[in-house]
Amino acid sequence: MDRMVAWEYALLVRRYQGQGRNFHVSFVWYGPDGSRTDITAYGDTAIAHLNRAGRDGWELVSAAEDVNNIQGSTEVHRYHLKRPLP
Repeated sequence: MDRMVAWEYALLVRRYQGQGRNFHVSFVWYGPDGSRTDITAYGDTAIAHLNRAGRDGWELVSAAEDVNNIQGSTEVHRYHLKRPLP
């Protein structure tokens, strides 16, 4: 009998805030256990963080972007990931 695959999910959020040369980019990892970890120090691009997650077995499921340029510039990118439970 085939066994159904069970998944766990996580979320990587990239936040860009600022204008011109005054900007800040941060990355936060929301783990499957409900934890929230600032992982900004591990890299300065989403690709670096996604590749690191991929090495840990995570697969990108979807991505979404919110942009608000009314008062300065704010971008929030959400990367939804999954991996099979052991």
